[in-house]
Amino acid sequence: MTVLDLRNCPPAGTDISTHPLARALAARRPVVGGILNVTPDSFSDGGRFDSLDRAVAHGCTLAAEGADLIDVGGESTRPGSRPPTLAEELARVVPVVEALAQRTPVPLSVDTSRPEVMRAAVAAGASMVNDVRALRSPGALEVAAELGVPVCLMHMQRSPETMQQDPRYRDVVVEVRTFLAERMRACLDAGIRQEHLVVDPGFGFGKTPAHNVALLASLDGLHSLGVPVMVGLSRKSVLGQLTGRTAQAPGGTGRRPHRPVFVSSAPASIATLKDPS
Repeated sequence: MTVLDLRNCPPAGTDISTHPLARALAARRPVVGGILNVTPDSFSDGGRFDSLDRAVAHGCTLAAEGADLIDVGGESTRPGSRPPTLAEELARVVPVVEALAQRTPVPLSVDTSRPEVMRAAVAAGASMVNDVRALRSPGALEVAAELGVPVCLMHMQRSPETMQQDPRYRDVVVEVRTFLAERMRACLDAGIRQEHLVVDPGFGFGKTPAHNVALLASLDGLHSLGVPVMVGLSRKSVLGQLTGRTAQAPGGTGRRPHRPVFVSSAPASIATLKDPS
């Protein structure tokens, strides 16, 4: 599950009478998004949607089941994973975004760190960038500013290949908040509007169970940054650690991810799930 509060961050130029996210937020109801991984090796659904037809069909299913936002990603960020080549990521993501943009009015976000993929996906119909590397890849910050779409900045210690190899912090809450504040400042200096910024503490990305719990208990400190906060817990080991239930492995038959009831206690308006029904 990913929870995102956009009440202070309406998309630029939004017509509140027609934009589904704006309508939902104006009604102060939760906005539910669906996660569409078009990768061969993601944690819970690797390979299930690695053909265009299956990916588009699943995206349409997410929309039909009530998703207000669909997040499309072509790079697995499970612990130990290696990034695809640029050509592989473009080939995975862009056709899916383009096809979904033609088939559903549900807004699309692209989960990528590469400026080339950001540019191509937005041109194909995506209206948000979700970056686990917080726009630190060469050229990403400049392209995100040029595109003018909302951006989610996530904290991750090291890289997916090494992030779970003995992660350590002096004070995880302070260090994550400081990192996100610094990335926000870099975005503002680059010309990205504050109302287009979202932050994500990166549960499970270079964190132990104790780090995850500490961050979850301190979400108010992140909200003090003055931008929406995204919290990702979908089918990850961290969710099993927090709930005492085993996270679903790839190819598992369980249809829905665990849904942590504690998320509702945080000021949040958008939840993105593998299966939003």
